[in-house]
Amino acid sequence: MAIAYVLINADMGAEEDVLKQLRQTPGVKEAYLVYGVYDMIVKVESESMEEVKEIITWKIRRLEKVRSTLSLIVIE
Repeated sequence: MAIAYVLINADMGAEEDVLKQLRQTPGVKEAYLVYGVYDMIVKVESESMEEVKEIITWKIRRLEKVRSTLSLIVIE
């Protein structure tokens, strides 16, 4: 099982909307709003690291109101 945590910044005022979209994204197991430098944290899980990278690149980063991400890949 491949796991990554993704820290996300969204457009101001769009955090709840982005969170709702993230929670409906296949591969996203957990998603929370947080206080601090980033607006939310997301746990992504899949069978392979390649699938995790595809979820981050093509599903999370492509959401319209996502401004930036920082991916933390879990070492098995």
